[in-house]
Amino acid sequence: MTKASAGQVRVTGLEARLIATGIKMKRSQGIGSVQGKVKRILLRLRTDAGVEGIGEAAPWEVFSGTAEAALAALDLYLRPIVVGADPRRIQSIMAACDRALYDNFEAKAAVEMALFDICGKLTGLPVSGLLGGAVRDRIPMSFSIANPDIDADVAMAKRLHGEGVRIFKVKTGFSDHANDLRRLTKLRKELPDDIDLRVDYNQGLQSWDALPKLREIEQFKPTFIEQPVPRPQLDVMAALTAALDTPIMADEAVFSPAEALRLVEKRAADIVSVKLMKSGGILNARKINAICETAGIPCYGGTLWEGGVALAAGTHFIAATANMSLGCEFYMPKFVLEEDVLTEIVPIEDGHVIVPKGPGLGVTLNEDAVERLTVEKR
Repeated sequence: MTKASAGQVRVTGLEARLIATGIKMKRSQGIGSVQGKVKRILLRLRTDAGVEGIGEAAPWEVFSGTAEAALAALDLYLRPIVVGADPRRIQSIMAACDRALYDNFEAKAAVEMALFDICGKLTGLPVSGLLGGAVRDRIPMSFSIANPDIDADVAMAKRLHGEGVRIFKVKTGFSDHANDLRRLTKLRKELPDDIDLRVDYNQGLQSWDALPKLREIEQFKPTFIEQPVPRPQLDVMAALTAALDTPIMADEAVFSPAEALRLVEKRAADIVSVKLMKSGGILNARKINAICETAGIPCYGGTLWEGGVALAAGTHFIAATANMSLGCEFYMPKFVLEEDVLTEIVPIEDGHVIVPKGPGLGVTLNEDAVERLTVEKR
């Protein structure tokens, strides 16, 4: 009889590493730009059953917090809760984490995905199996047009179209409206007609002139317009949703189930972007999705600056959640990061992210890369 079957599994160790990875091009969004390197946290939980779980926290300082804060949260505040606990009691552990520490969603998401990874390895099931089973094995992938050098991004989009990618989300609001119109005109002119074009402002517009600008954007027939105004302006989001023919998607406006409920009550969006990093993990992400699904609002798999570990967790979540039906933007490890910490990234084939089949998250760390990219270890 194994320790797991005897009910004796305990977490014996927590290791958190701040890692830094170079990116291949500048990325600009309505709330900020990134170039050079991005930072995130790699988490490892070890057990007395000989099974290790891995997780990842990827904050962005202009969006939700810093990697350094996530490292401290894991080391100082969440470690005493997790070490010594039964890793199969995921809900109890996460409730204790919420009582011990306010916010720090990304750090909590890392803990939760490492626990799910352990449980999957103990049972032989993929995380999607622990969530009730996959409803899809492939997820349409959206690539973000975020390079201020629009010619470079058009060339990349053409190459990706040849590889089967059909969804492109254009980052707007980081310069001026005239430049947004020029970039969208160029994309519509130079990319094939079969692309699914989407627009994301990342809160980049002011409430007083958002509507006339967005009415001009509608000429490009985007599938949706994402988070045009700042996060607190839910009433403005509701007004834009009512006024425009193009669906509005909320991103920064919805971090939690409570915020999802408020959005539904105000009908402040037609679609919601669900991210494990901002919701604090799969369990809360499923609550957000359930609220949206009940209200007839479809959801989309968004991302920050995650590497392959966190995106594997997001892939399992979307695979097992029917209402997460508008694709995902899980392209960073393959197309933007210069190097990731996995031996093999989650496959992308014919414009689709392929759901891992192995136990737990179904991914394996490249130990040499982990050591090479580590800035600090605790």
